[in-house]
Amino acid sequence: MSQRILVVEDDARIADVIVKNLEAAGYECRLSPDGGSALADLPQLRPALVMLDLGLPGMDGLEVTRRIRRDSDVPILMVTARSGESDKLLGLEIGADDYITKPFSVAELVARVRALLRRSSGALTERVLELGDLRVDPGRRTVERAGESIALTTLEFDLLYFLVSRPGRVFSREALMEHVWGSDRVVDDRSIDSLVSRLRRKLEPDLAKPRYLQTVWGAGYRFTEPAL
Repeated sequence: MSQRILVVEDDARIADVIVKNLEAAGYECRLSPDGGSALADLPQLRPALVMLDLGLPGMDGLEVTRRIRRDSDVPILMVTARSGESDKLLGLEIGADDYITKPFSVAELVARVRALLRRSSGALTERVLELGDLRVDPGRRTVERAGESIALTTLEFDLLYFLVSRPGRVFSREALMEHVWGSDRVVDDRSIDSLVSRLRRKLEPDLAKPRYLQTVWGAGYRFTEPAL
C-alpha cells in the first residue's frame, strides 16, 4: 500500500508538477490549495507526510505548521521560495522537519520525501533506554518522563535517541546534523540549535536550568543523566 502525502500548494502549476512526480515515485498524493483546507483535511487523510508551501495566501505555512503541531507529529517538509534564512530557521523551530527551496529538481524532491518517510517509519531497532526518569522506546518511537508521555516529531526523536544512547559524550553540531539530516542536508548548524530548543521545551522541567540536554560552549551538546 502506497504512502499518502498531503501536498499543500496554492500554485496549480507547481502543485501539478509535485503531485505527478511523487505519484510517479509510488506515492499517493492529495492536494489542498490553502492552509485552512489542509487543516480540515488532515484528520481524515492521516497522511504519512505533509509537503507544505511556506508562502500560502491567508494563513501562511508557518501558522499551518504551528497548528499541525498542536495535535500531530506527522513529518512536515516545508517548501519555500524565500531566500532568507530566518524563515527557514523559524519553520524548523516551530516544528517542520526539513525544507526544500524553490526551484528544486525532481530528484531532490523525491530524495527528501523518501528520507523523511524512512526516518518516521520506526526503523530503529535498538534497545529501550531508561536513564533516570526518562524512558525512550525506539520500536514504538515513544518517550516518557516520570511516566508521562511526551510527543516528539521524527527528527526530535532521532536526535534525542542518538544522544540518550551515548550519555555524557559531547557531539558537535556538525556531527549531529550528519546523524539527523544525513549527508545531503541543506540545513546549517543553527538548525541543530533550533531542534535542541524544541526538544528542551518539551523535555526540560526548567528551561533556565536544562537537566538533560546540556550545551558545552564551543563544542556542541550532550545528554546528561539527571540525578534523582
